[in-house]
Amino acid sequence: MAYLESKAGNVPVQIYYEDLGKGRPIVLIHGWPLSGSMWEYQVPPLLSRGFRCITYDRRGFGKSEFPADGYDYNTMAGDLKALLDNLNLKDVTLVGFSMGGGEIAKYFSMYGGERISKVVLVSSVVPFMLKTYDNPEGVPQEIFEQMEAGMKKDRPEFLLMFTKMFYGIDGLNHPVSDAYINIAVSKAMESSPIATVMCAKAFATTDFRNDVTKINVPTLIIHGDKDKTVPIKATAMEAAKLIPKSQLKIYEGEPHGLWFTQKEMLTDDLANFANDTTTKRTVAGFTAGVGV
Repeated sequence: MAYLESKAGNVPVQIYYEDLGKGRPIVLIHGWPLSGSMWEYQVPPLLSRGFRCITYDRRGFGKSEFPADGYDYNTMAGDLKALLDNLNLKDVTLVGFSMGGGEIAKYFSMYGGERISKVVLVSSVVPFMLKTYDNPEGVPQEIFEQMEAGMKKDRPEFLLMFTKMFYGIDGLNHPVSDAYINIAVSKAMESSPIATVMCAKAFATTDFRNDVTKINVPTLIIHGDKDKTVPIKATAMEAAKLIPKSQLKIYEGEPHGLWFTQKEMLTDDLANFANDTTTKRTVAGFTAGVGV
């Protein structure tokens, strides 16, 4: 088991990571309320295509240390920097799923995108989730308040209901097995209850609209148009307008958890994008739902 020390917060924190393979590095940042293990369906095929794959557990999740605070995005971007610096990674394709897109935006804003050559935002929360007068497509504050109340009242029940929405399960659709749902909830329950609540507040309320304009490398934005967890209009479509070298690829009919429901397609897109040597504003080989 590999750990590194991050001094980004008030106290040093041990961050768990896995570093596999050789070749061009791909760093994969997990979503909430999961851990780096969520990428198990992407890492092996990416390794077989000659990539070096690095995953890590966000502070408060998985096998990383559970501090009492430090769950703001500035601190968590500092944890990402600690990983990149510790491993001396260069020419990185940086992939952020859901909440993980926030670390990427803050990393570019705070550190100028050092060590990064490409970015992929998957079902990401950037640029701004909260509904406000100037962000009318966002999620109403009361929804996030209900989430917090649910977590504090009965975290297992909340996570079960949240996970079903995460994968688009309803009366007509059941794209994942009951066994997978049970495992997903169990993994989510391994996280710190403090981190679970505080990170939800962070991704719900942090405004990344200025931060994402600092992402100055080719960026692929992937989002499902049936995502009920992170609405596409408030996030991916707006991000595609704000990030200079970006292109949006829409996965039609897919929910938030598309890294599982369309695991092969996503893996192919990650590999093809990472291998693409062009630096044009539009990304060769991808169909744009919204392009900039």
